Amino acid sequence: MTEQPPADSAGTREPSQIMPNAYWAFLALNHKPYLEYARVLLGDEKEAADAVHATFVHLAAIWAHLTMQPNMAAYAWAQHKLLVADELIISGREPAASETMAFDRAIRAASCAVLRDFREQFRAQMDELENSIGLYAAMDRLPERQFDVMVLCYALKYTTKQTADTMGVTPATVRTLRCSARRRIAKEMGLDIELGIEDEE
Repeated sequence: MTEQPPADSAGTREPSQIMPNAYWAFLALNHKPYLEYARVLLGDEKEAADAVHATFVHLAAIWAHLTMQPNMAAYAWAQHKLLVADELIISGREPAASETMAFDRAIRAASCAVLRDFREQFRAQMDELENSIGLYAAMDRLPERQFDVMVLCYALKYTTKQTADTMGVTPATVRTLRCSARRRIAKEMGLDIELGIEDEE
């Protein structure tokens, strides 16, 4: 029989030392990227820390179920994103609304890095365009996984492998998502460019 983590005074189950080593290894590997992603989207260090804490308490409670998943990392990442969305709702913000401060902050954080990248590669066109507003709008319309990749790779400067490990996908998938996102953004911004699959790591 699996022993449950003890409850704190508020009734929340807390991970304890009785959790298996694999749990603590998973926490050590993922705590930083989970926290940084939550901080970008929530825009508040304490809210981000609370969301990550809630994630790992939840993962401790469902650990046996989690270890039976065909892709633990992807399942846990999805759980974390749900809890970040819950934090937005609790604070009175809609997680899917582009006009929220949190998502605006996330879009801008990634967009600034993307804009620098585009400037370096396509200086002449970017000098003429310099349309950061169009870039924010294009980022906002990215599909969910493309958006996650752009935030992790550009705003948080994670490598392809780190991003893949965090999201529970392969490095090839990250490169494809990143390339697709950059193509989509470039097309929406009217940049006449041809982007190939990157493989910088």
